[in-house]
Amino acid sequence: MTISAETSLPVEFDSLLDHLDENPEDRARLLRRMLGDGPCRQLGIYPLPESFLLSVVIPVFNERNWVGELVRRVQAVPIRKEIILIDDGSTDGTRDILLALRDVHENVRVFLQPENRGKGAVLRVGFQHATGDVIVVQDADLEYDPSEYARMLQPIIENRADVVFGSRFIGESHRVLYFWHSIANRVLTTLSNMFTNLNLTDMETCYKVFRREVVQNMKLRSNRFGFEPEFTAKVARRRAKPWRVYEMPISYSGRTYEEGKKIGLKDAFSALFCIFRYWLWD
Repeated sequence: MTISAETSLPVEFDSLLDHLDENPEDRARLLRRMLGDGPCRQLGIYPLPESFLLSVVIPVFNERNWVGELVRRVQAVPIRKEIILIDDGSTDGTRDILLALRDVHENVRVFLQPENRGKGAVLRVGFQHATGDVIVVQDADLEYDPSEYARMLQPIIENRADVVFGSRFIGESHRVLYFWHSIANRVLTTLSNMFTNLNLTDMETCYKVFRREVVQNMKLRSNRFGFEPEFTAKVARRRAKPWRVYEMPISYSGRTYEEGKKIGLKDAFSALFCIFRYWLWD
């Protein structure tokens, strides 16, 4: 048996690893045979439909330091995907980076807003252009890890859920940061739950994954971070055939204001207003 000098592994085994790296379907099939279906399901290893397409919708505002690496991490996820980047009037050179990414990657589409309007406004643009079976909302910084897409998708692929919230508070690691931010998050989530009758632990999470039809007839109005409670309220208000909602644990590497964090106290009060508005009047 020939041995590779570089890896000290049999050349045949080295070639197999290269093949599995390039063919995620074969890798998943091998792991299921080795470990069995039960352990693989627990690890988020499961077959995807051949025609499955994931739409990754990414709002961007002044993220030139992070967005290139973020897109690299999204591209590394072994799921067929389209990446929709919507720039919200950036002034720091981010737009040039987005256009360069579009020129390099065939599955990247870029939309440029003429002025800054907020996260909710640019997400509406992204949802209008999404063509995938499932949509995931991804922030343009590095706080959320795209490698967790497969685990969040699993309840939808297995037809157990229509909407999945990624929760930062039910078991995964997170960077230790602002105490009062965590208190505000829990208060807003609790108030949202009181009106929606859901039992979420993290309504304000960025990671919301859902079948595309969930937003096709949903009239979203919030322009800023009010998107989070508005989307949650409108998911919960569907009556004829209620959407099935799941939560999945996710990791979280939050950043400081010095590192570019944008949400603040004003947005907390806006979210509080939106909780009441979109449940009672809209």
